[in-house]
Amino acid sequence: MSNMLNESIETIGKSLRDGKTTSAALAEEAIANHERHGAVLGAYKSRNADQFRAEAKAADAVFAAGIDFGPLQGIPVSVKDLYGVRGYETCAGTPAPLADRWETEGPVVGALRRSLSPISGKTHTVEFAFGGLGTNAHWGTPRNPWDAVAHRVPGGSSAGAGVSLWEGSALVALGSDTAGSVRVPASFTGTVGIKTSFGRWSVDGIVPLSPSLDTAGVLARTVADAILAFAAIDPLTDIPGTALLAGFGDVGAADIHIGVCDHFFENCDPGVAEGVKDAIDTLAVAGARVSSIDLPEAAEADEIFSRGGLAAPEFAAFINGEMQDRKATLDPNVAARFDSMEAISAVDYLARRDRLRALSASLEIGMADVDVVIGPTVPITPPVVDAVADLEGYRTHNMAALRNTRTANLLNLSAVTIPVALDKAGMPVGLQIMTPLDEDERALAVALAFETVLGTAPQRLGLPPLCAV
Repeated sequence: MSNMLNESIETIGKSLRDGKTTSAALAEEAIANHERHGAVLGAYKSRNADQFRAEAKAADAVFAAGIDFGPLQGIPVSVKDLYGVRGYETCAGTPAPLADRWETEGPVVGALRRSLSPISGKTHTVEFAFGGLGTNAHWGTPRNPWDAVAHRVPGGSSAGAGVSLWEGSALVALGSDTAGSVRVPASFTGTVGIKTSFGRWSVDGIVPLSPSLDTAGVLARTVADAILAFAAIDPLTDIPGTALLAGFGDVGAADIHIGVCDHFFENCDPGVAEGVKDAIDTLAVAGARVSSIDLPEAAEADEIFSRGGLAAPEFAAFINGEMQDRKATLDPNVAARFDSMEAISAVDYLARRDRLRALSASLEIGMADVDVVIGPTVPITPPVVDAVADLEGYRTHNMAALRNTRTANLLNLSAVTIPVALDKAGMPVGLQIMTPLDEDERALAVALAFETVLGTAPQRLGLPPLCAV
């Protein structure tokens, strides 16, 4: 990758506005990076280079007219193949395109359009987003760029999102998160992931998995980039992205009271817990206050999730309804669980929903004495594809991968993951920052303060062996 797409969005934005580069040049560089590395990494389900170029030229024309629509104008963005995008079919990880109505753009993509962000293509997703590892029996599994020898999973369900960032074909990636589908791939690929508060961003125009839990979110290479993307998309933020970034920069590690819960450090693979604890020690030296916190609600929510939670029955209802014709071609890892999903009674579903609401209220009280709760984002090393090829291997790794992220969805938290270490296998380790519902700005401000102390992924982890950067 040349120096242009190697820079931050803020730096590139200044170059765009100073006339030192153009969005068209960025698009050509992104296309060249994909042509160089795409066959190996496999991030994208579909691309339209001509449309990408045209959108970039449109952004340049608006710059030339003296009009500025914010920090994402002219910045390449990849979009998960659950979102409707004009000019693209929506497959949602299935073998064939869905009905035309799923190509309609919703408010999140609409925000990108208003920002004049050229779309680099649609990235791979787990079929119907039902899985946390990133595998897809129909289209193949994108390759995690941090292992040059073995094909490791990239995390899911936003499987191609983090990979597209390291490929150098996008600077922001749209994903969705129902139990960790933004944060798991962000953690596994050494990128930053934002799970927005439930209901904050519209999920219209996104193929659903669980209407009770689905959230839209973004991935980026740094917290600073993620904040600019958040500000451009968020319907409640009326502060310009650069101003929001500057305001968050006023929060330092010494201003933050961290809660550390042992639950999130249990059963971690070698190097995962150690990497996060080392980051916590560094933050403490920088002045952060660190306290232990007990959150029994997380363990009870896990037990509910293990029985299918809310997502399984809601997904089964969607497939048995509008997507009945797709049932016969479901990924075997999904189809094998379908009978048990259908067997969940309405009484059990409603009881689970009510109990999770009660646990959420209790958890918010338990978190009141700290600013954030943190821990490893994902407790396991990204497995090699062969290890999850059979049903038992898949189920075991999938449940483990989602163990720490699902808490935020089930118990109504906002969350951000940042890369902080490499584990014993040389794979990225994420640190998850959780705050109460609708405290997205707090999570982002804390994440930026942590990144300021700990460094960005390239600074702290180095670069993935298979990436273009």
